[in-house]
Amino acid sequence: MMLTMKYYRLLTQILTPFLITVIMTAGCKGREYRTIDGFTQGTTFHIVYSNDAGIELDSLTHEILRRVDFSMSGYNPESILTVVNNSDSAEVDSMFADVFIRSLEIYKISDGLFDVSAGPLFDVWGFGFKNKAAVNQQVIDSAMQFTGMDKVRLEGLRIVKSNPGVKLNFNAIAQGYTADIIGRAYDNLGIENYLIEIGGEIYCKGVNPKGKTWSVGIDKPVEGNMIQGQELQDVILLKGGGLATSGNYRKFYEENGEKYSHSINPKTGYPVRDNLLSATVIAEDAMTADAYGTYFMVAGLEKAIEVIESTPGIEGFLIYSKDGKYEVYKSKGIKTKR
Repeated sequence: MMLTMKYYRLLTQILTPFLITVIMTAGCKGREYRTIDGFTQGTTFHIVYSNDAGIELDSLTHEILRRVDFSMSGYNPESILTVVNNSDSAEVDSMFADVFIRSLEIYKISDGLFDVSAGPLFDVWGFGFKNKAAVNQQVIDSAMQFTGMDKVRLEGLRIVKSNPGVKLNFNAIAQGYTADIIGRAYDNLGIENYLIEIGGEIYCKGVNPKGKTWSVGIDKPVEGNMIQGQELQDVILLKGGGLATSGNYRKFYEENGEKYSHSINPKTGYPVRDNLLSATVIAEDAMTADAYGTYFMVAGLEKAIEVIESTPGIEGFLIYSKDGKYEVYKSKGIKTKR
C-alpha cells in the first residue's frame, strides 16, 4: 500500500506543474528486470529497469511521455509549443521552461551554434515541421530575421517573442530531457538500475540485467545504415548519466547532385559541410548530451574536439572521414569494448 501511494504522489507531481543500440542479455539471478517499449515524439523508445519498487511503471512512463508531447511537440496542433509558435506570447508549463532555460544556456556556451529559435530555418530546409520548398538567398534571409535567442525570452512561465514569426523547435534537446525526467521519476520510486532510451538518446543508472555495466553500440555512419545495431563502429560502456548521438548519415537529402545535411548553421542559414559524420556525447544528463551532440555537428570536428577537451563533464566519441576512410576521436573518459 505504501508503494502504491508513493506512485500516485509522484504521478500527481508530474501532472501538475510540472539509437543507438542497447546491448543486453537475459536477467541476472535474483533480480527481476522489466521492459517498456513503444512510440513517442515521432520515434521509438525502449526502457529496461529493475523491479525494485515491486510495481509496473508502464502507466507512469506513458503519462510522462504524454505530458512531454503536450508541452514540446511541434507536430501536436494542441501542444504548448504550437501555441507559442503561433502567437506573440503564451503561458508555458514547467517542463517547457526547464528546456527553454537550458537551451538558452547552451546557446550562449556555443556562441549561437545551438539555437532552438532556428525553427524557421529548419522549416525552410525541410528538417522542421514543414515540407521543404524552393530555397534561395531571399528565403534564407527571411528566415534569418526571425532566428536568434535574443528575439525570445521567458518571463516567469510566459514566453514572450519580439515577433510572431519567431518559432521554436526543441527536436535537438527534448528527447534527452524526456529520458532525464523519466529517470528522475524512477529515482523517486527507488529504482536502482535502469536504461531509458528515447529515439537513441539515453539516460541510465546502475547495471544491466546481467549485473554488468550498460553497453551501448554506436552505429557506423554508413549511408544506407538505417537499422540501429546493424553495423556497429564500437561499443561504449556506460556506467551512468546521459549519452546522445547526432549524425548526418541518416537525415539528409540530395538535390541537383548536391547533398544537404540536417545540421543547419543558425549563423549562415545553410546546412553544414564538414568531415564530422557522427558525434556521440556523454554528459551528466541526457538533455545536455543531446544538445552538445547537435552543437558539435554544427561546429565541426576541430571545434568539437577543442570543446570536449576543455569542458569538464563532457566526453566525446567522434567519427569523421579522412582520405576516404573512417577515423575516430575518443576522449579519455570514453571506455569501449573494442
